[in-house]
Amino acid sequence: MRKLNLIVVFDKDLNKVLFCIRAKEPYKGMYNFVGGKVQEGETNDEAAYRELFEETGISKKDIKLEHFMDLNYFKYGNNLQVYYGILKHDVILVEEKNKLEWVTINDELLNIKKFAGNYNIPHIITQIKVYLKNGVEIDKY
Repeated sequence: MRKLNLIVVFDKDLNKVLFCIRAKEPYKGMYNFVGGKVQEGETNDEAAYRELFEETGISKKDIKLEHFMDLNYFKYGNNLQVYYGILKHDVILVEEKNKLEWVTINDELLNIKKFAGNYNIPHIITQIKVYLKNGVEIDKY
């Protein structure tokens, strides 16, 4: 399976999430999490930090990433690794290919004409926020 990562970057108050506006397909012109491919010879964590830095300028000193979940799309041959992190302090973003934008967490994330992933984005954000609020006991929500 091809390994890909998505990185959910929260501002330090957990009110906003960093998105890129895709410059190419899939999802050209739509908001999506930053991330990319895991290259041969690198660990999943190394790939997540590398992609985050390349696309945003955010480094390990700015954020600690946690591997939260994987989504396996067997029919497409993709293993999508979802990471999250909360910024330790304000950062100056450095755009690579895609424009970057902070988006407030609200019902707008359900707009599938604007946000990629067929409702995966609000699901992923909600699951991370539930975990951060309640800990590992999934039956609390």
